[in-house]
Amino acid sequence: MFDNLLDPQAAAEKKARQEALARKAEAERVYTEGVATLRDIIAPAAVQVEFNYIQLGNYFVRSFFVYTYPRYLYTEWLSPIINADFESDTSMFIYPVSSQEIMEKLKVKVGQIESTVAEQQEKGQVRDPVLQTAYGDVEELRDLLQTGQSKFFKMSLYISIYAKSKEELDQLTDMLETNLGGMLVYTKQASLQQEDCFNSTLPLSNDVMQITKNFDTGALSTSFPFVSSELSNNEGILYGINRHNNGLVLFDRFTLENANMVVLAKSGSGKSYAIKLEALRSMMFGTEVIIIDPENEYESLSDAVAGSYLNVSLNSNYRINPFDLPRSAAGSQEGDDIMRSNVIVLHGLVRIMLGGKLTALEDNILDRALIEVYASRGITSDPSTHGLTPPTMGDLEKVLSSIQGGETMAMRLQKYTTGTFSGLFNQQTNINMDNQFIVFSIRDLEDELRPIAMHIILNFIWNRVKSERKKRMLIVDEAWLMMKYEDSAQFIYSIAKRARKYYLGLTTISQDVDEFVSSAYGRAIINNSSLTLLLKQHPATADQIAKVFNLTQAEKMFLLNCEVGEGLFFAGMNHVAIKITPSYQEDLLITTNPEQLNELGRQ
Repeated sequence: MFDNLLDPQAAAEKKARQEALARKAEAERVYTEGVATLRDIIAPAAVQVEFNYIQLGNYFVRSFFVYTYPRYLYTEWLSPIINADFESDTSMFIYPVSSQEIMEKLKVKVGQIESTVAEQQEKGQVRDPVLQTAYGDVEELRDLLQTGQSKFFKMSLYISIYAKSKEELDQLTDMLETNLGGMLVYTKQASLQQEDCFNSTLPLSNDVMQITKNFDTGALSTSFPFVSSELSNNEGILYGINRHNNGLVLFDRFTLENANMVVLAKSGSGKSYAIKLEALRSMMFGTEVIIIDPENEYESLSDAVAGSYLNVSLNSNYRINPFDLPRSAAGSQEGDDIMRSNVIVLHGLVRIMLGGKLTALEDNILDRALIEVYASRGITSDPSTHGLTPPTMGDLEKVLSSIQGGETMAMRLQKYTTGTFSGLFNQQTNINMDNQFIVFSIRDLEDELRPIAMHIILNFIWNRVKSERKKRMLIVDEAWLMMKYEDSAQFIYSIAKRARKYYLGLTTISQDVDEFVSSAYGRAIINNSSLTLLLKQHPATADQIAKVFNLTQAEKMFLLNCEVGEGLFFAGMNHVAIKITPSYQEDLLITTNPEQLNELGRQ
């Protein structure tokens, strides 16, 4: 073996192997340096640490620590911060403490309190309620620890908030401190320790600050922030399955501050399907359902529940007189108010029929003509005259013709009285509303007449609602048609504001999300609706929807990529991801899938 070591050839081979290994190691080192690591990807371009904030690339970050808590905390008190509409990181460090160790400390603390109380009594001082409360708390904790009902912990809580500017950071700071301060949970900005506090909120499990407070098991449990997203009050109807936890979304819309609902989604996402399912299930609780249907989507459902399906068109026999007055109900408006409100609605309707533009003089003439046309039939503000036969649009045309300056408006109305569109709005009402499920179909109406018809039908329904207060749902499909005209948009908004007083839940459905959300009245209707259902969205409208409803980036991406029948369901301040789930029989009744309908037809 010794001879081999002296062999020149063997030595040369060994040297060659060592050089090859060295070259390989150098190649691996060079390659590794050129590979992007996770740290390279997530690291900011630069970090600048200031007195009370950190500039992290394009973001401004401020970190806080909690230094005091109230005597009592309610469950989920931290959830409003965790679920707030701003970016934040929250870290919580929990350190168990030996019960034996803490029992000894509590024993010493009890002795100190008793000694202080005895000293105050000897001096004749007034009883100190703070000491008495502290004594009771310590003794209660000792009992719980001794019997094993509770354990002792130390907890650190740190929060970092993110903003795009220094001004926004200051606003979010005020919001955070106000929200927590309202619960008597007080925070401090980690001045001169921003880097340490920020590092404590990173997902590295490093408590650099080490600022702890004492908690027992009960108090610590209230701080648990990861609360399951629930939206169920164990009454009402089933809306669908909670995507977060596969629970049931059970809700009664009439238990909220108002029962209005807005449904926004792209075409084919299942919005009408979801509302038909809600209407069908609501009927089991005695709710009356009234629907304005622009595409005959509710006909099969109406037939299945023995409802009234009213096809409003030029060729049908159904007619609605917009001059009808509501019947007076107990506690409702006085006659003068009824007359005035109906004249205002008619004013807006006629303005739409005349093209939406009237001069100030024409406006005054129209107002005078509307009052005179009622007077021509003997109808005044006296409620006893409201049972008389109301005038028609033809009567209004005659009155306008007789007023100087109203001749032009009378001629423009002739299209609806004696012209192409005559008959539909120029005859007495012959529609019976005595049914639990009523559908007004406007599919066969010309596009020019649809907004006018929807306005008249809504007014007719609204008069019925005001005449008899009962639990009702009013569903307006393709509501964006009414958003195109200020008068009709204002009218549907007024219904949304006043519906609660008459036990009515207004549901507005729109597939033209941009048109609806961009309208001032559309936004107002959203703000006056306690329930919202957002289904699959088009990329062109996703950013606007996210801005209006304060959605997170993840929620926006969910609405862009979710399946048909899936979306976000808002009820009051809470919202969850939902999947609309029907039974087999319900699906047969409400489906509008052409392929499925063909299969059913073959059966």
